[in-house]
Amino acid sequence: MSETMNRVFAGAGICAIMGMLATPAFAASTSYPLTIENCGTKVTFSKAPERAVGLGQNSAEIMLLLGLEDRMVGTAFWPNKVLPQLAEANAKVKVLTVEFPTFEAILAQTPDFVAAALPSLLGPSSKVAKREDFEKVGVPSYISPSTCVAEGVRTDKSGYGDRSKLWNMDTLYQEIDELAQIFDVRDRGDALIADLKKREAALRADAPKDGKKLSYVFWFSSPSPSADAYLGGKNSASGFIADVLGGTNAITTEADSPALGWESIIASNPDVIVVAQVDRNRWDLDKSEAKIKFLTTDPGTSQMPAVKNKAIVVMDGQAMNPTVRTIYGAEQIAQQLKTLGLK
Repeated sequence: MSETMNRVFAGAGICAIMGMLATPAFAASTSYPLTIENCGTKVTFSKAPERAVGLGQNSAEIMLLLGLEDRMVGTAFWPNKVLPQLAEANAKVKVLTVEFPTFEAILAQTPDFVAAALPSLLGPSSKVAKREDFEKVGVPSYISPSTCVAEGVRTDKSGYGDRSKLWNMDTLYQEIDELAQIFDVRDRGDALIADLKKREAALRADAPKDGKKLSYVFWFSSPSPSADAYLGGKNSASGFIADVLGGTNAITTEADSPALGWESIIASNPDVIVVAQVDRNRWDLDKSEAKIKFLTTDPGTSQMPAVKNKAIVVMDGQAMNPTVRTIYGAEQIAQQLKTLGLK
């Protein structure tokens, strides 16, 4: 991760911590048994979990931001490294794998709660587990409201699908609030939500006032230079970032994570290209440096106005998912746009 991005996250951590300290702990305690309707399923908790698994980076980072590391026994599926301000807390929690874990590996931690970020990690077509698998062994489960089947059509093998309207932070706030209820830390949840709302408001207030709307392409990764590129779709979290920054997503398909050929991407003619840094290293083009090298040396992409104008910025790939990282990603872009003179 670049030094600039580290500074953004370090500042983010300080603000988040100060926000939590400044917020009075007036939130009501959770009354158990607690029943929550989650993605079309009612889940009941007899007490606060003590051995939780964060199945997916978003779920894990929310629990860490809520100060729950001492009640976590495992995490899995990390596209990016943990937020720098959470590194110390995260070091206390076992990482099962940065990719897809097995059901058996999760059960080996004897969890009493599993929170999942994606249907591909916990859902009808998941190769990891289905909700009923955990129900059979008496472990309550939770799926991020931003990605569950009840929130929109989720049909592809990665757990993504079409999104008919622009994602916003409401389902993320719901997720934070519900997890805070489940663990009986409502005051911490309220403080985290307040901090994220403040960040969004600051970004919107700093958007260009001259009426110019920059158009963006958000490139997550590609298996190879000749393969289709996985992008952030029109109404995805990437589209939300463009909106927060006062711009638009140049990609108009409603698929959450469409795979498009470079002819189509070039034709979209964005003002800015956002390349993801993905730390998992599944593909060579997970690295932001490899993406930038391709853009600047390929005969076709090198002729794009955004490339010629050096309007290429780097963002952590996890921010392109509908997660707690999304606002941090928008802040990364905003800072780089100022450096480039585009804000």
